Amino acid sequence: MNCLRKPIIAAEPFPPWVGEDGLQDIDLVIFDCDGVLVDSEVLAVRVTAAQLEEIGVSMSFEETLEVFMSLGPDAARRQIEIESGITLPADFRETTGGRMKEAFPRELRPIAGIENILVQLTTPYCVASNSSHARLRETFEIIGFTPFFEGRVFSAEDVARRKPAPDLFLHAASRMGDVDPARCLVIEDSTTGVAAARAAGMRVIGFCGGGHIRDGHDRRLLELGAEWVARDCEALSQTLRLGGDSCPDALAEPSSTV
Repeated sequence: MNCLRKPIIAAEPFPPWVGEDGLQDIDLVIFDCDGVLVDSEVLAVRVTAAQLEEIGVSMSFEETLEVFMSLGPDAARRQIEIESGITLPADFRETTGGRMKEAFPRELRPIAGIENILVQLTTPYCVASNSSHARLRETFEIIGFTPFFEGRVFSAEDVARRKPAPDLFLHAASRMGDVDPARCLVIEDSTTGVAAARAAGMRVIGFCGGGHIRDGHDRRLLELGAEWVARDCEALSQTLRLGGDSCPDALAEPSSTV
């Protein structure tokens, strides 16, 4: 389900940092991984819901999706404990990760169209994810993206604080050539990621092309500071001037909402 049913069109056809020939005033594009490069969030929610059921927490797939998407994994687990009165096992995160690792080779797929964007993008880019380096390496090996990101992978393991803190994005910008945060563009699907990008002083596009996106998610991203929202990779490609110069039908500026 795409997050934008009725497109919100801003007064200008493209963000101010997109020129006739592509990105301007942007020296680095930073991609999130899960939900932007790979369609892994639905798989993660299904595994998590099944694990919660095993320990006596009865939540539907949609309920689990909602709490994790709105709060982020750490806050979501705390909220589940409060509402259920059940303390999650200390190894809950590790068990979930192990089960996902088993499912990845069979079920993990890249987001439709994202490979074309990586091939065409001429601005330097990298990935910055709350996932571990081991998980990211495995992910890129499975979907064949290792050549795209060799030497350009940054994990929450590299910094003191995970997203929504700005640390990871600032670390990535520093390691990619000490790029000015104001000249970085982040592509994020999550509320925690958008908050982190804005806290870092970076531009951010909210991405709603993953299978986990539900109605209203675009509004959440805009409220947290996303400057534009793309419903899928076709819209994202158009925004970055990679796939034509027509106005994308799934972009928005916060100032255009009411």
